[in-house]
Amino acid sequence: MKTTKIEWTEATWNPSVGCSKISAGCKNCYAEVMAKRLRAMKAIGYENGFEFKVLPERLQQTVNIKKPTKFFVNSMSDLFHEKMPFDFLDKIFEVIASTPQHNYQILTKREQVLQKYFLSRPAPPSNVWLGVTVENGQAKNRIEVLKNIRATVRFVSVEPLIDDIGALNLDGIHWVIVGGESGMSARPMNPQWAINVQKQCAEQNVAFFFKQWGTWGADGVRRNKKENGSILLGKEWKEEPAL
Repeated sequence: MKTTKIEWTEATWNPSVGCSKISAGCKNCYAEVMAKRLRAMKAIGYENGFEFKVLPERLQQTVNIKKPTKFFVNSMSDLFHEKMPFDFLDKIFEVIASTPQHNYQILTKREQVLQKYFLSRPAPPSNVWLGVTVENGQAKNRIEVLKNIRATVRFVSVEPLIDDIGALNLDGIHWVIVGGESGMSARPMNPQWAINVQKQCAEQNVAFFFKQWGTWGADGVRRNKKENGSILLGKEWKEEPAL
């Protein structure tokens, strides 16, 4: 059931919406732009634009979907936002555990909240893919925190890749996604930065998924992201983690 344009998932589920900027990768947040549009359209849940808000009425949205689906949880927020009540987070994981036919992909930039939550809880359900965003070398510590949490799939989203990440220790990581930034204010991605990540994934036997070049092509020319495509080193990389 493909209902989203996000290349590495099949659908989205947003039991909370809204967020706040905490690192360099947040500068041109696509979700913030979308939230403003949805507010202008008077969409339910976006009455306050991009302010963080839990939506209990959405908790059961995936329960009655019988077809196995990969859900990206909180495409319009961060599940481990500082304002997320842990008791509501418990309810989200209860729903996840009760729907084993689905896989739930959870991505965060807030490794400290992630760590704090799981220090007092069991490991996430077996159908959780747990990930962190690492947009530059300064954010690599998020990977080390992720490694300490037992999850069926641990993944790293290197998007938007805005600087050379350098050396990566991917021991315990199953999947890496790389993508350039898109939008009016997008920052260019140097092709060598992406190549460096791909080579390290190959060396460490980690699945590699190249999502897109974004607004700036491999040739350094600004154009529609669809025209720039997703070819790296002469091929498309759409590898998935082994389950």
